Amino acid sequence: MSSSRIDQLQQFYQEDPTDPFNLYALALEQQKIDGQKAIELFTRLTKEHPEYIPTYYHLGRAYQDLGNRDQALKTFMAGIEQARRHSDLKALRELHAAHQDLLFDIE
Repeated sequence: MSSSRIDQLQQFYQEDPTDPFNLYALALEQQKIDGQKAIELFTRLTKEHPEYIPTYYHLGRAYQDLGNRDQALKTFMAGIEQARRHSDLKALRELHAAHQDLLFDIE
């Protein structure tokens, strides 16, 4: 993705760092070009806004893409716990499926 898009998203985040979507959108955009940078941003999001449940799915996938299976599994489990706590059944199903797919993936 173009650096101008990333620059725009960084500006949105700087203008309102209290809105978790700004950091989430920036992390998603970074994931397209730099998985490690995306992990850093998603991790910051889980610390600043642990209740922002979509983060856990994408952070887990980012770890998985970089070959860090154990951290991906831990991240999916953390997301499952948050989804349960907030009664978010859709996210719970998605995170559980991702966790199970990775857990039983035999390579």
